[in-house]
Amino acid sequence: MLAFTLRRIVQAIAVMFAVGIIAFSMFRFAGDPVNQMVGQDTTIAEREAIRRSLGLDDPVILQFSHYAANAAQFKFGISYQFRLPVTDLLIERMPATLELAICATVFAMVFGILMGVYSALKRDTVLAKLFQAVSLVGISLPTFLIGILLIYLFAVTLGWLPSFGRGEVVKLGWWTTGLLTLSGLKALIMPSITLGLFQMTLIMRLVRAEMLEVLRTDYIRFARARGLTTRAIHFGHALKNTLIPVITVAGLQFGSVIAFSIITETVFQWPGMGLLFVQAVQNVDIPIMAAYLLMVSLIFVTINLVVDILYTVVDPRLRATVGRAA
Repeated sequence: MLAFTLRRIVQAIAVMFAVGIIAFSMFRFAGDPVNQMVGQDTTIAEREAIRRSLGLDDPVILQFSHYAANAAQFKFGISYQFRLPVTDLLIERMPATLELAICATVFAMVFGILMGVYSALKRDTVLAKLFQAVSLVGISLPTFLIGILLIYLFAVTLGWLPSFGRGEVVKLGWWTTGLLTLSGLKALIMPSITLGLFQMTLIMRLVRAEMLEVLRTDYIRFARARGLTTRAIHFGHALKNTLIPVITVAGLQFGSVIAFSIITETVFQWPGMGLLFVQAVQNVDIPIMAAYLLMVSLIFVTINLVVDILYTVVDPRLRATVGRAA
């Protein structure tokens, strides 16, 4: 198990190194950063002074070494647009994105598992067929269209929920949350549903398929032959083994929720890292773009590492395979 974990950590470091090279290339070769920081009246001498202060005259290898060393300390330079450290901007926007991603994931997990289990156990009922239709809609419709439809229905037509923004937030140290205020909770509902709907339908279909497969296995037949109750068979045996692949999907989907919250945050003007990235693209703010790429990659790699380890803990068959390989 220890050897397996160490191998996964080494692989994660190699992935982050490759992403670092891509981010550095974006930072180094996607235009002249000096042109983004100065005005048209800046003299050539002043431009050269700024270039030397940024280390742009150094050899590429030395520049990458400095960039990697700073990135390892979460130092990503100064934003061209805001003239502030990129790290401070990301930390300021991170609570909004993480809160949205966590709420969307909880929504997707709870409703996805419940709907998947019901669709598998009561697959011939009208409600189960309705859940299947909802899953097709959730997978087929693009995220921005779902957001616009929700805004039109609940904000414009009914006037129940706000159409943009995060509402009133409460500061808990450096963290800000809208879960403790009524306006914050209202503002969180539509973005969470919009962001989590695709994941919910994916989890629902996965749980349904896995549940149907598990119910056909021999040990379920043996459990019925032993006289166990239907509830014990379905929820004590079948559901437990059904959730094993859901752990992997849910973990990786959480990284996807954070990475692809850009569209949802743009539609609802949610003040998170995704909206900051969109603004950076519009203003060619390369330090923010590169930092966002590294941050999202780090989240993906970390979640993937944790899921791999949890998978071996939950599934004894995989744990035995890992033990033999080590």
